[in-house]
Amino acid sequence: MNSFDTNIIHFLNQFAQRSRFFDGLCNSLSSNQTVVPIVVILWWAWFRQRGESKTSRQIIVCSIFLSTIAIFIARVLAITLPYRERPLRISLLQFRLPFGESPDSLIRWSSFPSDHAVFLFCLATSIFFLSRRLGVAVYCYVSIICGARIYLGIHYPTDILAGAVIGIGIGSLILIKPLKDFLSNRPILWAERTPTSFYPCMYLVTFLFGTMFDSVRTIASNAWRMSHTRLHH
Repeated sequence: MNSFDTNIIHFLNQFAQRSRFFDGLCNSLSSNQTVVPIVVILWWAWFRQRGESKTSRQIIVCSIFLSTIAIFIARVLAITLPYRERPLRISLLQFRLPFGESPDSLIRWSSFPSDHAVFLFCLATSIFFLSRRLGVAVYCYVSIICGARIYLGIHYPTDILAGAVIGIGIGSLILIKPLKDFLSNRPILWAERTPTSFYPCMYLVTFLFGTMFDSVRTIASNAWRMSHTRLHH
């Protein structure tokens, strides 16, 4: 552990268990469903009627592809990099659990980098390219979400910072026009020609975004446990 992480965690942890309302609010902010407002913004931007609607749709399609890639990269890094235990289970920190937080959460899941930060900051970057004012608001929103996860002992500040840098970097690939055209032209053509098949698929993808791929994570986790059990029997 480094002094940067420990100083911030100790400062925030002094407020734990002082207010059930505040601790409950942080627990709510850390839930996967906090992505829903960002998904709503993407749908709003898709249907807004303006002269730049095609460009907006290109950015939205790219954001879907890049955010999916971003969370995949985050999981690969978390698995392949040296394991880092969650702050809430580090005895040296003497971490006081906020009300509603469980010490058994995310066992065997490395905290570095934060896949929430990677995913959320990638989406926020995409929205920033749609509207700077709206993008700044979303950046603030996802920063609050990530701050709540530090307060709850789920992540170190450096987990969040690394995730934010990765997410912003991947989201900024939208600025590469050949890549943007490659990722978006066919899906947009699909939407124009056969909207009856495109929109159900887009709804499914954005539903997975709004739940931070909960169902996919559950399936993958169960499959890993089954394969691990078979290897040891």
